[in-house]
Amino acid sequence: MKGKLEISERQKLIEEGKNLKEGLATLEEDLVKLTDELQLEAQCIPNMTHPNVPIGGEDSSTVRKMAGTPRDFGFPVKDHLQLGKELDLFDFDAAAEVSGSKFYYLKNEAVLLEMALVNWTLSEVMKKGFTPLTTPELVRSSVVEKCGFQPRGDNTQVYSIEGSDQCLIGTAEIPVGGIHMDAILAETQLPLKYVAFSHCFRTEAGAAGAATRGLYRVHQFSKVEMFVLCRPEESESYHEELIKIEEDLFSALGLHYKTFDMASGDLGAPAYRKFDVEAWMPGLGRYGEISSASNCLDYQSRRLGIRYRPSEPTPAPLKKGKGSVAPTKFVHTLNATACAVPRMIVCLLENYQQEDGSVIIPGPLRAFMGGLELITPKST
Repeated sequence: MKGKLEISERQKLIEEGKNLKEGLATLEEDLVKLTDELQLEAQCIPNMTHPNVPIGGEDSSTVRKMAGTPRDFGFPVKDHLQLGKELDLFDFDAAAEVSGSKFYYLKNEAVLLEMALVNWTLSEVMKKGFTPLTTPELVRSSVVEKCGFQPRGDNTQVYSIEGSDQCLIGTAEIPVGGIHMDAILAETQLPLKYVAFSHCFRTEAGAAGAATRGLYRVHQFSKVEMFVLCRPEESESYHEELIKIEEDLFSALGLHYKTFDMASGDLGAPAYRKFDVEAWMPGLGRYGEISSASNCLDYQSRRLGIRYRPSEPTPAPLKKGKGSVAPTKFVHTLNATACAVPRMIVCLLENYQQEDGSVIIPGPLRAFMGGLELITPKST
């Protein structure tokens, strides 16, 4: 076009240029669409699994540890629903009218027990070098997806806010994971260890039956969550640290529990390896999950864009003008439940019930309940 051209030739080239421009715009639209489709397909790919993870469904999970023994009561055992009714601790009926099924009001000493569990757990975990947080409980759906959860679909556990791109969190893992999104951290900042308190919201799609009655499976609950960002070579040792903290907390409360190395079929998409803790719930007559600890490697950090720059410069010669700055690497992320309040209340009420209908408060929690040692039936 810059040279001398016949008018007809120039016009021909102008038309060709217009066609190329229009074709390019169409290709760019196609690229955006295909990129979105590729992203959706890629999100269906789970993390790899640790070589020691048992292969199979949940029944293939192996026991890592068993602590304590089931208590011998010597009298008929009540479940937490009956205890809660007799001690005036819950109101499921009013909550069902106000909010729907699987919601609840805590009352009287149950409120103090929730606050005590949260504050005692925070204080214990902070002793291990964790920074306490409270988090937003509404997050962008893109952050939910980057953490490895599916905010849409028939069986999603996520509540989405209509007319917005926001979701209610199902765990503090999501907003804590997002704190350092798209950041490059200095290696000296690692590890970053957080302990976060939040309310959690879950649809519990597909959950039904007697095993989910009462406080065991609900739509809204309080939880204390641990979250670690670390160098790749350290994630397995921090996984062991997290499960040890959980086990120490539950042992301090006098619970009988088992720790499992969960089988591959029971791992969520982000988890490379997951340890679950199940505690004995005598009123329900079975073990129930109260906690888990997962090592996600760089599955979440790649999606969230969380990198760190190693302190040691790379020995290989770099391009001119680049100096000796080491290339960035993705951090590894881990998460673990320190205290899921409703299930802990189930455990404590059922395991510490007395023949006269009262419930003993475990020693570690008494200072956080104004010195209260016993929940007794209300006088009428």
